[in-house]
Amino acid sequence: MKSDDAALIERCRAGDIAAFEPLVEKYRQRVWRLAYNVLRDREEAWDVAQEAFVRAWQALPSFRGQSAFYTWLFRIVMNVAADRARSRAARGRAFGTERVPEEDWDRVLVDQPAEATPDAAAAGAEKRARIERALATLSDDHRRIVVLSDIEGLSYKEIADVLEIPMGTVMSRLHNARKRLKAALGPLLVLLLALVALLAAPAVDAQQVVRFGARVLLATDKPPASTLRIAPPAPDERLQAFLPRLRQLTGYQEYTSLERYRAEVPIGSMQQWPVPGDRVLEVLPDRVSGDTVYMRVRLQRGAVNEVTTNIQAARGSPAVIGGPRYAEGVLVIIVWANANPQASERR
Repeated sequence: MKSDDAALIERCRAGDIAAFEPLVEKYRQRVWRLAYNVLRDREEAWDVAQEAFVRAWQALPSFRGQSAFYTWLFRIVMNVAADRARSRAARGRAFGTERVPEEDWDRVLVDQPAEATPDAAAAGAEKRARIERALATLSDDHRRIVVLSDIEGLSYKEIADVLEIPMGTVMSRLHNARKRLKAALGPLLVLLLALVALLAAPAVDAQQVVRFGARVLLATDKPPASTLRIAPPAPDERLQAFLPRLRQLTGYQEYTSLERYRAEVPIGSMQQWPVPGDRVLEVLPDRVSGDTVYMRVRLQRGAVNEVTTNIQAARGSPAVIGGPRYAEGVLVIIVWANANPQASERR
C-alpha cells in the first residue's frame, strides 16, 4: 500500500474523519469512471460512487493493507455496481430526480483538441461509437475485465483481487474479451488498448471555470426564535428582490439566512459546505451550456441522502431546493451561478 494512503488510513482508523477527504478526492474520478463503465449510466454511477465511499469508510477497520487501497476500494465499487445492476430494473430511480441526458463517451474520453477540424471530430465520434457498440457485445464479466485492465490499467493480480477470482480466470477472460473486440473492431483495437491513457485524464474540461454560490435559509411562518444561530448580516439586494418569488414558490413568509457560501472553481470540482443540523451540502458543477451551469446537488446527514437532485442555474435565474425540516421550519437552499465570471468582470 502506498505510504501516503497508509498514513491517511491510520488517521481514519483513529477517528479523524477529515483524513478520509483526501482519499475521496484522490480516487473519486476513477471510482466514478469505473462505476460508469460498468453501468453505462451517469446517474447510477454517481450514486454507486457515493455509496462505495460510504461503505469504504465503514469498512476501514477491516482493511488489513494486504493489497493496495485502491484495489480494495475498486472491489467495493464493483460489488455495489453489481448490486445496482441486479436491482435497478425492478425499482424506480432513487429520489425521483429527473434524468440528465447522457453524453456517453464524450464525457469519459478527453475532449477533442481545440484545433481539431470538423471532419476529424466526426471521425473521432464515429470511432467512439464503434468502440461503444463493441463493448456492448461483451458479457458483463468480459466487459469488467477489459475496463479494469485496459482502461484502469490494473495488473492481473490486482484484477483478481478486485473481482475475487483466480488470476488464471482473469487471463482467460481478458484473452477471450480481446479476441471478441478484435473481431468487432479490427484496426480500432489499438485505439481501445490505448484508452487507459485517454481515460486517465479528468472527464471534464479543466479550463472551464464557473462561479457559483449557495444560501441556506430557514423558511418559517413567523419569525424564528432569537436563539437561532444565523449568518452574519450583510446587504443582499439580490435576495431581497427574490423574496416575493420565494414566498410564491414555498408558501412560507419568513426567511432567515443561516449560511452563505461562494466558490469559483473548474467544472467537475465538488464543493462541500456544512449546513445546520449536522448536514453537508455538496454542489458539483457538471457542465455548461451557454450562460447556464448544470449542477448536481446532494444534502447529506451522516450516511443518509436527504436530498439528491440535478439543477440548472444562471445569472439572474437561481435554482431553489426545498430541504428537510429544521428548528421551527424547513431549510431552503438557493443556488446561483455565473458560467462566465471573467467575461462579467470585463464588462
